[in-house]
Parts: sequence; C-alpha cells; structure tokens
Amino acid sequence: MAAATRVLKKGISPSLVVILGATGTGKSKLAIEIGKRLNGEIISADSMQVYKGLDIITNKVTEEEQAQCRHHMISFVDPLVSGYTVVDFRNKALSLIEDMHRRKKLPIIVGGTNYYIESILWNVLIDTGGSDTESEKAGAPESKVELEKLGGPELHRRLKEVDPDMAALLHPHDARKIARSLQVYMDTGVLHSQLLEEQRGQDGGDCLGGPLRFQDPCIFWLHYKMNALDERLDKRVDQMLSLGLIDELRDFHLRFNEKKIKESSQDYQHGIFQSIGFKEFHEYLTASEDISQEERDKLKIKGPASNVPPVYGLDVTDVTNWETTVLTPALKILDCLQKGEQPSTQPIRTEGVESRNKRSHHMCDLCEKVIIGDLEWTAHQKSKNHLYQVRKRRKAEQATDQVTNPTEHQNVSDRQVPVL
Repeated sequence: MAAATRVLKKGISPSLVVILGATGTGKSKLAIEIGKRLNGEIISADSMQVYKGLDIITNKVTEEEQAQCRHHMISFVDPLVSGYTVVDFRNKALSLIEDMHRRKKLPIIVGGTNYYIESILWNVLIDTGGSDTESEKAGAPESKVELEKLGGPELHRRLKEVDPDMAALLHPHDARKIARSLQVYMDTGVLHSQLLEEQRGQDGGDCLGGPLRFQDPCIFWLHYKMNALDERLDKRVDQMLSLGLIDELRDFHLRFNEKKIKESSQDYQHGIFQSIGFKEFHEYLTASEDISQEERDKLKIKGPASNVPPVYGLDVTDVTNWETTVLTPALKILDCLQKGEQPSTQPIRTEGVESRNKRSHHMCDLCEKVIIGDLEWTAHQKSKNHLYQVRKRRKAEQATDQVTNPTEHQNVSDRQVPVL
C-alpha cells in the first residue's frame, strides 16, 4: 500500500496532531475543539472502539460529539471478529490520513492504544504480504490463531530453534507475540529478528524501529496528579452505570457471548472481549439465577530520540478552568507551528536512544520468573514478592549455616565464661 510508506513533504506543519493521555484526561474533548477550530478530522486509535457495540464501556464519543467534528475508525468491525490486527488498523488509518491531506484537513489522532499510535507515527511493523486475518480466513495450515493454541512454552521452543535472537526478546508465556514471530518467518522465509534489524538500519531509524512516517507531527500529552484522576475515574464509572452499563453488557452477552459460555469457548484475550470491564463483569453476567441479588451485586466491579518528535505536556489536573489551562495553550502551540515559529512552551524532554528500555532477557531464580526488559527487571527486583523471596532465602541460608557450624552461633550465655 502506497500510504503505508508515504512520508509527508516538507512545508506542511504540523502534518498531524496526536493526543495522548490516560483514560479520563479529556483527550476527546481537546480533539474535538482543535478539529472545530483548525479544520480537522479525528481518527480514533483505540483498539476496542473499532468494534460495534459496547459504546458505554469502551467510552465512545456520543453522536452529538461526532456531529461537532468528523470521526473515523469507530464502530466498524464486527464484534465477533477476533483477527482484527494493528496491521489492519495501520493500513486503514494511513489511507485516511493521506485522504485528509489531499482535502487540506488536519488529521487528529486520539489514543487510546499506544501500539496503534506507534504504527502510524513510525515504521515499526513487519509486513508479510498479507494480514493475519487474511491468513486465518485462508485456512493456512498453521495460522497465528492455530499456533497460539500450542501454548507459550511449545511456541517458544520452536522459535528458539529457528530464531534464537528473537526468542531471547520474548517471554516464554507470551504466546501471541511468539506466534507472530513464527508466522513472519513462515510467511517470508526470513527471520523476524533479521527483518527488524534491517528496519532499524533505515535512514532515521533507531533501536525502536524505522523512521518517522510524517515530518513535524505535534504531540500533546495530557498529564495529571494521580489523586485527581482517581476521583475523576470513580465518577466516570458511576456515570457509566447510570447510563446503563449493566444493561449494555447483559444485552451484548446474550447476543454474542452466551453461546460461547455454554461451549466453554469464551476468550477474553482477543477482540472486543479484552475491553476493560467485560471480563471483570464475567461472573456477574454468568451467575446462576438462584443466587440472591445481594450476592450478585458483590460480583460487580468497584471501579476500574532522534526520531522522537517533540511532546508538549498539558496539565489536566484541574478542569475547572480547562479552556485557559488546556485548550488555549494547545491552540497557541499549533498556531506557532503552522507559522513556522518556535512555540514559547517548551516540549517535554524525551529520553535519548541510549537510555531507553532494552528488551534484555533476565531470569530470576528466586521467583522462578523470566523477566523481559531492563526496566521491568529493575522493578521486579524492588517488588514485594522478590524481596520476600530474598529474605526467605537469607533465613534458610542462616539456618543451614547454624546447623553446619553450631559453635560459631552459640549464644553468649551458653559459653563458658572464665572466673576472674
């Protein structure tokens, strides 16, 4: 696809706007306001919002909000399709962006799902000549879905035989990623690790992948103080419930999931069933009719580098003066970029390539765990469970030492004290 490798020509800035932030930070609100003022259209980069249904739990923008600014990539995939991939998303999104540029529209990407956004900003995916969905539909002898059924350990053993470098980067229980690497090798005849190395070697690429697709994107990161977000999310859950969340889930369950439950084939690792909240409500939705309402209610959830473009932080902790603290600064930054001027607001300092997380392989013998990633390894070493295992081993070693060398560990009171 031409759009998949298209890089915007110089002279148009920003080429697109990306709005990042946690759930409840007001990404959609900012996107709509920017779109209304700057002739933009919005692309949702949310892996759950692509599916039809479950509008409340996936927090889709309302029809009234969509009427204010045109939205794309929402509610167009059948919820029973489990093979919709980031490759499918990328191809459609890049085609939309190319069309918007032709129509002189400003693409506004709202996330959502980080790896969806990354697939648009950078060349980070490996093309195999066809999507995973197509190979599954074609009934390939060992499609990605079929491979996943073998389980992580067996898949990891297979990958280690053909591509040990890639196997070292993947957790033995991450069946989906391992199956993907095996499928890349089966489809292309080239090792996944080799293809990634070639991609990183492209002009503008680095250790994370290939170069930026579009020059001069503008990225806004909506950040907050945690206690303020917690309160906001609690209110959002209450609002979801008041809007009919339970009825929505029950209806969706009856139409799409009830048969799977009876066949014991429900799968919360694929498709829309990964939505935050669906698996949390599983026991509630499938509870026996014989239990009391009080018992049923207890089942409910209580609340839910060089090629790195500048990222501008917007503090959304206090939303009482949102236009002054969020919208106005964002519009000023975009105005400067469109004029070719440097915004007075300084972008957030991003880490250089050398300090980014490396996907090194670590084995914790104490916890009997494989840890992938240096940052994850550091975090694991500080975790309560690991420290507990450290203390446990230390005590065991001390006990063994006392048995082996009892005289060195006698209490002072047990020793013979010379009479002076």
